[in-house]
Amino acid sequence: MPLPIILLSLLLALLCSTGLLACGGTASSSNTLLFGAPISLTGSTATEGHLTLEGYQLWVKEVNAHGGIKVGNTTYQVALKYYDDGSSPTRSAQLTQQLITADKVNFLLGPYGTSATLQDEAIAERYKIPMVEANGAAKAIFSRGFHYIFGVLSPASEYAKVMLEAALSLPTPPRTVAIISANDSFSEEVATAARDFALSHGMEVVYYQTYPSGATDLTGVLTALKTSAHGGVPDMLLGSGHESEAVTTMKECKQLNINAKLYAFTVGPATPDFITSLGPDANYVLGSSQWTPQERYQGIDFFGTPANYERIYKQTFGHEPSYQSAESTAAGLAFQYAIQNAGSIDPQKVRDALARLNITTFYGVIRFDATGANTFKPMATIQIQNGQVVTVYPKEVANAQLLYPTPPLSQR
Repeated sequence: MPLPIILLSLLLALLCSTGLLACGGTASSSNTLLFGAPISLTGSTATEGHLTLEGYQLWVKEVNAHGGIKVGNTTYQVALKYYDDGSSPTRSAQLTQQLITADKVNFLLGPYGTSATLQDEAIAERYKIPMVEANGAAKAIFSRGFHYIFGVLSPASEYAKVMLEAALSLPTPPRTVAIISANDSFSEEVATAARDFALSHGMEVVYYQTYPSGATDLTGVLTALKTSAHGGVPDMLLGSGHESEAVTTMKECKQLNINAKLYAFTVGPATPDFITSLGPDANYVLGSSQWTPQERYQGIDFFGTPANYERIYKQTFGHEPSYQSAESTAAGLAFQYAIQNAGSIDPQKVRDALARLNITTFYGVIRFDATGANTFKPMATIQIQNGQVVTVYPKEVANAQLLYPTPPLSQR
């Protein structure tokens, strides 16, 4: 990205965070539905936050281009108001309240990440404003008895499971695994599920360690792995965290000469920045994905298929969609169909329509259990091969075979 564009993006993010700029939104009018969201456009999860924003923006663009949302005899255009929460859950909650009380949004779209979603959902519950979120997967979000939170993404426990399943499907699968995890709610839940699944399927967990979320130096964690009693070279290294931590892990594994046969991360490999940051060292890395363009859904929405969504997204933003973007677009679609089904923009009626929603979109099934979680949609495993993201598992949606073992990082 050219430097002037970076500076402009930072300036816009600053103005958004201070409320000096109504980012992407307009004042609500009688024929406009205003959706609000705090999003991490700066800070430790800014990469994922920008992808989240693009997913929301694409839904707004396309729903308006297709005539808006029809409710009875009234057709509503859609507008988006968002602020930069700086990757701070506390700030995210403050902005959620501002969106409701000052900006008078009709409905809420979620922030990026579990930690922020845990804060924001309490505000939505207090004001009885439905929130559909796309980027918080932890069970904790849906275990508080709240009635106004709905998540379109698969639960956190699926993130590691699908990668371990892919690895164990190999003719000669990995037998030892090291698990490192950020200490936020989502990452720890994923890591616990990974350990339990690995042990129950005959794998030996040779190292298990958490680190501070957002850490920029994991040398201590990885050095301890290398000098562990098991020789420091597990067959598989699984990282449960976020994009920046996954990049750091790969860079420091190369520096420390830690050559696992397979590297896997819950968040990171699906984002364009992962490949850009690591170059050839990104190859062979596995990732878990809520969605891939290779899946074979036929949706009732105006995108229709994953491949068509990919095409429209690339035309709009100039790069491949990540699953963070796709699931964020799906959150908008959930609202769109719930409002149409409710025949009303009354928050309670829309909330009840969300609870009954059961549709298939380009993203897959959007259906919520009694807690508001989408426990009905599977995940996929991706791998980076020759600088491109491909789908390797499950086999019915795969467009490439899983490459294993990974060549030593020093030989790239």
